[in-house]
Amino acid sequence: MKIRDSLRVFPEDETLDLWIEGHQTKEPSNILITISNSEGERTSLIRPNKIVETKAKYFVATPPERVITGKEKSLQKLKSFGIALGYVLASILIAFSALSFTDVVKARIVLTESMAPAIDPGDLVLTTSAQRLSPKIGDVVSYTARRFDGAPVGTFSHRVIGGDAVTGFIVKGDNNPNPDVQRPKLEDIDGVVIFVLPYLGLLLSPRALFIIIPSIFGFWLVMDALRGDDEIK
Repeated sequence: MKIRDSLRVFPEDETLDLWIEGHQTKEPSNILITISNSEGERTSLIRPNKIVETKAKYFVATPPERVITGKEKSLQKLKSFGIALGYVLASILIAFSALSFTDVVKARIVLTESMAPAIDPGDLVLTTSAQRLSPKIGDVVSYTARRFDGAPVGTFSHRVIGGDAVTGFIVKGDNNPNPDVQRPKLEDIDGVVIFVLPYLGLLLSPRALFIIIPSIFGFWLVMDALRGDDEIK
């Protein structure tokens, strides 16, 4: 390789003051120079007849001690967040499945405004059985509403404002003008509300799941591609 005097390693960038001195070699040679900092990586391939700016990953494996760039830090944070979020969601689903299987906790989606503003439509309420937590005045309970002939109508989640387990509880929606006609007894109460998760029920609707599931799959593909890119480096 023969380079006269000295040449700028990155000739198109005068702000990067890096030069190389030439000397005579018997065989044609190429020189690859890479510099990196928090702002990014710059690589230049010095050939016998010209200098070309390129990427180091096309020629060599990235050494572990190389400075991590700002872009790579952001990608690493994104991947770490995705992995942590995945573990958290998986743990929650496993725990909730175990609790649901043992009838310790049940989840119900609120559909009406009868309990607004304490509980809004789309909120997810978590309940535990009345045998585990005895209902008392002020509690919100989910009970099976029935017709006069005893046929079930649906499940209501309303607040206990009076009564007892023997004669039946007086329940009322916070947003309703009058108490419910039915006075549910203990065997009618499916659970006592212990926690409210705002708007989470909206994500569990068929329309929302139709959007969320493909989005999760797409996110997984992106994370897999980033992981594959790291393995190539």
